[in-house]
Amino acid sequence: MSRPVEDALRAAVHDLAGQARPAPDLAAAALERGRRRRARRRATVTGAALVALAALALPFALLRPDRPAEPAHPRPTPTPSTVRLPTPGADWQNRPLTLPGGWVVTGGVTNGFGYVLDRTRSRYAMAEGYAEVWPAPAGTVTAVRDDQRPGQLGLADTATAKVRWQRIRGWTSLQWSPDGRRLAVTASRGGERYLGVLEVGGRYREYRVDRIRYFCTDFCAFTWTRDGREVTLPLTDEFKPHDESKPRQARWGVQFFSADEGRPTRFVKIPGDPAGPWAWSPDGERVVVQGQQEPLLVDAATGTVLGTLPAADVAWVTDERLLYRRPGGYRDVVLADTAGHELERLPLPRELAERTVSVAPK
Repeated sequence: MSRPVEDALRAAVHDLAGQARPAPDLAAAALERGRRRRARRRATVTGAALVALAALALPFALLRPDRPAEPAHPRPTPTPSTVRLPTPGADWQNRPLTLPGGWVVTGGVTNGFGYVLDRTRSRYAMAEGYAEVWPAPAGTVTAVRDDQRPGQLGLADTATAKVRWQRIRGWTSLQWSPDGRRLAVTASRGGERYLGVLEVGGRYREYRVDRIRYFCTDFCAFTWTRDGREVTLPLTDEFKPHDESKPRQARWGVQFFSADEGRPTRFVKIPGDPAGPWAWSPDGERVVVQGQQEPLLVDAATGTVLGTLPAADVAWVTDERLLYRRPGGYRDVVLADTAGHELERLPLPRELAERTVSVAPK
């Protein structure tokens, strides 16, 4: 079946479904659930124990602690040659924390508290006063959200000590480009979905994305490709049964859009969700995605599944080496090959062990 015919058939099916009952605003509902959960969690934490900072789920590459609700992933495979590195000392905050493979930790935050790398001073800072914080993978700008400024997104520059505020209605998630110069913003309002691109200089452009032609449910957020030229949106497979027992619904593939013009560029039948730019191998030939049940290593040109991995939130540091958080309750970050064999393992400092850790090139 040709692509135009598939698109027409999918649009017809979606129209018929819409006539039977209105579809809920999934993005808005997910955001509201997230806010309720954060409110409950924050109520359990004393101010003396933790530092007020916040983080959303999608800055660039996120190495997360285990999420018990997720299905069991393939177990990592230690090898006799695995190098176990010593835990960083108590003064780890005084310099960029280097990980196996040479990348660095740019932030360690969960449920509103943690640490952010200040590249102007080459050390970690504890931010206060914002509801959410997204440090860029490069440069000196950090994106922030303030509860006192609803519908606005701030760009805080440590080099100038100034914050530039941009009003963006209905935004639900954002992600930094790999060069740290632009943010891909996912917005939803009036039953429509929008791709926004915010530059660190303050310029903001927004493009409407047809929700019928580009049908997405569950986790719908625009994420960057490795070269920063395109953003992607995972599309739900409407022809497969909706199974609430599965962690997520089956994907038809991934749609690419130009980051400069917002126009659709290409489509690949990749069966899952890329986490962000570092999920794509440097040579562009492979990508790690969260499949319907487990993390998958996929051919980026054909969508062919090449294997499974212990984690979907990975960072390709070379074409054959992956960096990710060790699953199974461990606090370590590991460098592994594409078969999941551990090559190096670094225990995180106690202050970062239970947090979502974001990483970027040195």
